[in-house]
Amino acid sequence: MIALAVSVFAVSFAAPLVLVLLLGIPVLVALYGAHQRDRRRAAAAFAAPAMTPSVAPNRPRWRMHAPMLAFLLALAILILAAARPQKTVAVPVERASIMLITDVSGSMQATDVRPTRLVAARTAAKRFVAQVPKTVNVGVMALSSKPRVLASPTRDRVAIDQALDQLTARGGTGTGEAITAATNILKRQPGVNGKRPPSAIVLLSDGAATGTIDPVSAAQAARKLRIPIYTVALGTREGTITVPRPGGRGGTETRSIPPDPQSLAEVARASGGRTYTAADADKLSDVYKSLGSLLGTKNEKRQVTAGFAGGALVLLLLGAAMSLRWFGRLI
Repeated sequence: MIALAVSVFAVSFAAPLVLVLLLGIPVLVALYGAHQRDRRRAAAAFAAPAMTPSVAPNRPRWRMHAPMLAFLLALAILILAAARPQKTVAVPVERASIMLITDVSGSMQATDVRPTRLVAARTAAKRFVAQVPKTVNVGVMALSSKPRVLASPTRDRVAIDQALDQLTARGGTGTGEAITAATNILKRQPGVNGKRPPSAIVLLSDGAATGTIDPVSAAQAARKLRIPIYTVALGTREGTITVPRPGGRGGTETRSIPPDPQSLAEVARASGGRTYTAADADKLSDVYKSLGSLLGTKNEKRQVTAGFAGGALVLLLLGAAMSLRWFGRLI
């Protein structure tokens, strides 16, 4: 009952005009007081004060007023319930965003991961997207010499799937440029109450960066914005691609392109994220699980009428029980 009384000061009312009825409570108290004075005068007329202990030896004293007090409190709480009380509570806002960066540089044509590194990356990306909760926005970016946004963060999984199907191998590996571009997109995501929603970057690459922006510096900038980067290293040391011979000599040559998981691990570490290999890419569920713990909140009004009505019922039952017990003692 104390908790209920305290809660009144923490709620608002959807129908505040109903609270005018509370002005009737003091009137009822005054009428009850007048009735009790009339009873005392009648009792004094019936028997002299000195004889009262002999006529009514077991006077109920305060117990006589307790049932009425319970009824009046119950009535007041029922009026509060009729005014539709509502409490402001903080509820999670599932507006987290993930930017999925997939390496499409020429080295991703290597066939050391069947059928190619790029196809393996696309498969891993699609598997990850399928597991991400539908309430999380996902964007797609192609990592090459210059980053290309194929899909801005959205909940439309069909659009994400179509964007991943557009991935084709070409160009170099501008990892730093892609991280910077993804960070800029995520920091502009609309938030709630001025607070930016939690975000993360998932980077699938063979790790050999060739751009002009240092990937580690870009990752450190992302960390300042609380945007962790989770990297997945693709490829094996046996990876090779066939390229035209340099210098216009004609023909082709086979070039070794081993992955650089160490660089990806440094990027993840600098951003506060984690690094994985293609073998344990299924563990990427850690990404959206960690985002879930960082979800923002917004204030919403929730009806608490049932709690007030329940409190009033308890008081009515208590008043009835006390009244029966008091009358029982008088009989």
